[in-house]
Formats: sequence, structure tokens, C-alpha cells
Amino acid sequence: MTVDTMRVIDYYVGVPLCALASLWLRLVNFFSFSRSIEGKPKRVAFLELSEMGSTILADSALRWTKEQGAEIYFVIFKRNVGSLKLLGTVPEKNFFLIRENNLWIFAWDSLQYLLWCRRTKIDAIVDLELFSRYTSLLTAFSGARERIGFHAFHNEGLYRGEVLTRKVAYNPHIHIAKNFMALVKSLFEDGTDVPFYKGEIKDSEIPAAQSVVTESAKGRVTAALGKYAERPEQVNWVLLNCAGGEFLPQRRWPVPHYAKLAQMILDRHPNTKILLTGSPAERDEVDPIRVRASRDNLINFAGDILFEDLTALYTMSKVLISNDSGPAHFASTTQIPTYVFFGPETPKLYGALGENFTPIYAHFACSPCVTAFNHRKTPCEDNRCLQVITPEQVYEMVRPCLG
Repeated sequence: MTVDTMRVIDYYVGVPLCALASLWLRLVNFFSFSRSIEGKPKRVAFLELSEMGSTILADSALRWTKEQGAEIYFVIFKRNVGSLKLLGTVPEKNFFLIRENNLWIFAWDSLQYLLWCRRTKIDAIVDLELFSRYTSLLTAFSGARERIGFHAFHNEGLYRGEVLTRKVAYNPHIHIAKNFMALVKSLFEDGTDVPFYKGEIKDSEIPAAQSVVTESAKGRVTAALGKYAERPEQVNWVLLNCAGGEFLPQRRWPVPHYAKLAQMILDRHPNTKILLTGSPAERDEVDPIRVRASRDNLINFAGDILFEDLTALYTMSKVLISNDSGPAHFASTTQIPTYVFFGPETPKLYGALGENFTPIYAHFACSPCVTAFNHRKTPCEDNRCLQVITPEQVYEMVRPCLG
């Protein structure tokens, strides 16, 4: 299913179903003697389906929940599960994967999820999604006694029912990782605050988690790099993550800009090779940059290594320059300096964690134009907020990393 198809279904089907789910839960609560979990929740499932980078940003919340003594589970789209495996915080046996290949498979897996929740005896659901009606329905019918998520309160147009037992105010003025921490802290909070969470969340509570890079992963990456250099360990590898995917193409820095930047780096740093990274499906998307730049040491590397070896590539490279997408967050689990373009989004909310991240941002008055409040759909077809950032400007920023 396309992103727009999922949005249409989420609205036109999701809104009435959320209303029915709210009514159903009221009836269940009316006839139920047990209104909440006795003691702390023991089995907590997290819902975060659509964003690979967000699983990295949620890691602090996941670890904090484990520290409270709960076993944690995670529900995610199957195509995004690689990001969940990256840090290993959630055991693979505790994954539930939903396929969205087509509507019928999607519906079948959604029904299987409801059975899984009951077999697993999930007693608390934490919905990490921002105002999705689909995950609101998954939360409502999970059978969990505690249901935590972001609630619109008096914000108009974000209706997704009254299915939460603990309603947390989404705050667009603090980092999303802190918003995720607010969810889990609300779960373990005594009382019935309105809204949750009434407390400070410090920067020290959302550190950048570090991935473990194995020697075997480094060996596989070295072998892949060996196709382009006799001694890969002696080359200064620079990574460009140029792909943007179909979800939000406005996040892409222009192809001519990437090509000009590649020319500047390669012409001024002779011991450098540039890799255009991405998935196998993105190989054709990034190739126009290679063609336009016309440099032998600019290599289309998309699909040349496994996703699980991506962090090994980062540890062996000098710098990553990236669109605002998952790889910027995957890189934050290593020590590679990372420079990320922002325009439709803001780094204040979605910047990568850690000290090695530098945003490249023009601070346009219209930015950010995609938010939780418009379900990340913008009318913009001319991303001048990114076009205005010049290759010369970016080169001067990354030059200290190039040696």
C-alpha cells in the first residue's frame, strides 16, 4: 500500500472505528471490576510501525521500562524490523511483525496481533505513534488493562477515540525521545494526572545508545569495499545517504547539489572515495548523482551490504552526509560524524542523539511544514528550504572530517 492509501484508510475507516472502540471500552469498563493493573505492569508492548529511525529514538524509553522490571515487546511493520535489531534492546522472540504488502495481509496480521496480545498476556500497551487511528485501534482491542499514548485534548482534527487509560500530552517543543520517555514514565506514575507527564525529562535521560559491531560484520564490509579498493583500510571513505523514499520526498537535498559536493570532495582530497549508500531498492534512485558528478571514485554502493552490517560501515568511514531519514539515526549508534539536512522537519524535534550529530538547516519561516498535527503531509512541491543550502556551505562544514 502507498503512504497516501494508508492515510485515506486511517482517516475514513479509522475515525468511525475509533468512535466504536471508545463505546465498546466504556461498556467493558462499566461491567469490569478490575479497572487497572495491580502493582507495576509486567509485560509491556510498544507500538511503533512506520518509522525506522524512531525505534532508535525510542531506545531510552525501552531501556527505562526494562529497568522498572517489565518484560518488553515490540510491534512493528516487517519491512522496518532491521532497525529494531540494531541495538538488541528487545529480544527477537518478543517481536510481533505486521506485513503491509496488501490490504488483506495487513488485515490478517492485525487480527493475529489481537490473539498474540492475549496469548502473551500483555498488560500494558504504549502507543509511540503520533495520532494514528490504526495504532489507536490496536491499542483499544489489545486486551491490555493499561493503554498509554498521545492524546489530542483540545487540539482539533486529531480525533482517535477515547481508548487510553493514561493520556499523555504530545509536546512539539521538546525532542521526540523525551516525548517517548514521557509515555513510559506516565505508565509507572501513581495517580491520575491530566495531562500526563508532569515532570522534567533531562537530556541525560536520552543518551545515544551504542551498537555492538562484530568482527565478522567488519569482515563482510571490508570484502564489499575490496571491490573498489585494493586496500580498503587505507582509503578515506565518505558516505552520502541521498535516498529519501516515497514517504516524504521533500526531505531530499537536490541531486545537482549532491553531485557538486561529491566533485568538490573528490577533487580536493585524492585519497578519498565516496559511497552512495542505500537499500537495493534505492540503487536506481541514487545513481543519477553518480552519473551527473562523473567521477571514478564516486561509487553507487546501494544494496552492496546487508542492513545488519551498516553500523560496521559507519565505524570504518570518515563522515556521513545524509538526508533526514533512518540512516542518520542508525549512525548515531556509532562514533561517525554525521551531518543531516533538515527543512520539512526540524532537528529540535527529530535530530539524531549524541555529540557527533550536526544539523544543516536554513531556518525558513515555513519550516517545519510536516508535523504530527497534519499527519506529516505537506502541500509543498518546491523545497527551497533545502535548495538554498549550497554545496560550498556543506563542504566547509565537513572539511575538518576529511583530513
